[in-house]
Amino acid sequence: MAFVVSLGLLLVGLLVPIPYVSLGPGPTYDTLGSVENVQVVSVDGAPTYPTSGQLRMTTVSVNSEITLFGALGLWVSGRYALAPREDYFKPGETEEQIEQQNTKMFQDSQSNAEIAALHHLKYPTKPIAKEITTGAPADKVLVPGDEFVEVNGKKITVATDVRAALAGTKPGDTIPVTYRRDGQEKQGTITLGTSTDFGGDPQAEGFMGVRTTDRPDVDFKTTIHLENVGGPSAGLMFSLAIVDRLTPGDLAGGQNIAGTGEIEEDGRVERIGGIPFKMTAAKEAGVTTFLVPEGNCAEAKDNAPDGLRLVKVATLDDAVAALDNLKAGRPVPGC
Repeated sequence: MAFVVSLGLLLVGLLVPIPYVSLGPGPTYDTLGSVENVQVVSVDGAPTYPTSGQLRMTTVSVNSEITLFGALGLWVSGRYALAPREDYFKPGETEEQIEQQNTKMFQDSQSNAEIAALHHLKYPTKPIAKEITTGAPADKVLVPGDEFVEVNGKKITVATDVRAALAGTKPGDTIPVTYRRDGQEKQGTITLGTSTDFGGDPQAEGFMGVRTTDRPDVDFKTTIHLENVGGPSAGLMFSLAIVDRLTPGDLAGGQNIAGTGEIEEDGRVERIGGIPFKMTAAKEAGVTTFLVPEGNCAEAKDNAPDGLRLVKVATLDDAVAALDNLKAGRPVPGC
């Protein structure tokens, strides 16, 4: 009987998944290089410049299928950490839904990276509809990508003009909009609604249900090719790669540099999760310098591998300046 019980416990420990995930260092990718013979960041239709060194993005490996004995082995190794599964996977969510969410975040990260990089390089912009709230008043007229020309009789030159044009309106008002789609100027009318009816914060003016942004108005195309990677934290390194390709000189200066950080369209670099694992992965890839979001500095300093230099950045401008200063041997802000 004791043997049977022991065998049963052994099988449970070996085969039955537990409600935890393991976190550890994931793959890293040079955003100036290629993966499977495809350039990670490419620019078509504009002059590009040679680069040297590496600007390496980092990832965290998340394994959701672990057993009790497997978890113990990972924990003892000191290389991995365990976290409750519910922290990463909502109850009832399928693997497909989670993959779709991660893919969407990664695609948004790529878009933000391009916009932030071209804003940094002072390319002209145009105000567009970035997202339309499903079922909202604007959903009947506009689609993502439409360029605003006039709203409520007011000329639109930057994205913030759209909200300003609604000042003095109220739910139920009908306003004219002029927009450009596929190069053709079009006109329409929108009957404004109430923001709280669509999950928004209360606002005095009428609600259209459109999220706007200033998209670079350029005649070239930037493409990011990288499959099987999810989440938003590669944005900073994608932006730096775009800047490096479009400008003379060499941001990495022949060095092996890595970093992380979610990037906003205006160039702000936001804190991310899993930075101890990302620093470990970077160190193992031969990285000497790691760009750290300002909000992660304390955690990074406490967990940095020996010999890895940490550079604090709050914006894309900070990161570009830091790389220029590193190359020139000037001081840079550390964590």
